[in-house]
Amino acid sequence: MSLTVDDFDFPLPPELIAQHPAAERTGSRLLHVCGQCHGQPEIDRKFENLPELLKVGDLLVFNDTRVIKARFFGCKETGGLIEVMLERIVDATHAICQIRASKAPKPGSILLLGDAFEVCMTGRAGTDGDFFALELVDATGNFWELAEQHGKLPLPPYIEHPAEGADETRYQTVYARQPGAVAAPTAGLHFDEAMLAKLRAQGVNTAFLTLHVGAGTYRPMRVEKIADHRMHSERFEIPQATAEAIAATRAAGGRVIAVGTTSLRALESAGNDDGTVRVGGAETSIFITPGYRFKVVDRLITNFHLPKSTLLMLVSAFAGYDNIRAAYAHAVAERYRFFSYGDAMLLERTGQPSDAI
Repeated sequence: MSLTVDDFDFPLPPELIAQHPAAERTGSRLLHVCGQCHGQPEIDRKFENLPELLKVGDLLVFNDTRVIKARFFGCKETGGLIEVMLERIVDATHAICQIRASKAPKPGSILLLGDAFEVCMTGRAGTDGDFFALELVDATGNFWELAEQHGKLPLPPYIEHPAEGADETRYQTVYARQPGAVAAPTAGLHFDEAMLAKLRAQGVNTAFLTLHVGAGTYRPMRVEKIADHRMHSERFEIPQATAEAIAATRAAGGRVIAVGTTSLRALESAGNDDGTVRVGGAETSIFITPGYRFKVVDRLITNFHLPKSTLLMLVSAFAGYDNIRAAYAHAVAERYRFFSYGDAMLLERTGQPSDAI
């Protein structure tokens, strides 16, 4: 089947785009999409009821990346205003970013960010040259410290208010540990410490990996046929303990449940044919579309995704194209809240073997 970007479009009333999180982390709704559960393709639930849908020996795999203050306002040497969004901090003095300006800076240009420090734009970066490479200029400190001191929290472009005090807490997961992301792994925003404790008490296991989400996650697709699209690259790390937990879960007949598409992308990128995963760090540009053969993940907890987005294609591959189209239509009709601060879904894998596109 030759799919186009338009095959993943759907009508979404703007008022359903959540601008603020629910009052409580576990206070969102949960749409269980399972093809046929008790004769129903999807079931309306509450996220606080998630433990009832899990069993002893299941393994939840979380992404423990932490969102950094990656958004800067500044100016060029000529005085022109710019906005910089870090895509990735490469090391203490180098980073890759997106730049919004009336005219893109030329290589060698000096940029003043946050009225605090200077960087040199050394050239283009990224697969398509859509990003810019930055190097610190005589700065005291490093990119991580300077981002924390002078940057702003990078809320998604569809959230219309600037980052507020509450966002500093609610746009981070409660288990965020490893700084480096410029977008939150939003499926994890629904979990609080009390739910994590309840899940562990009932025999549901937990494990962690790290994938630093880049700003490229919001880039629109610029091709018609999805087979022509090339994904941006992101860095991930699978700890030994997580690989061992997955192997033990497989051996005991438990289910591996990815919390978020970022966890799923990391697990599938490191996956072996027997359902185990390789330990260590790597880059992934995996593009999962209908036809992909899943190796590791059995269930997926995720939020609702943007029309025509690569993540909508991923969940369509996981739960079935027709199932997802029906689920999204149901969610719109039932006034679910969409995107990063919105409601959640629990998806069952369709289990249909086929080849990756």
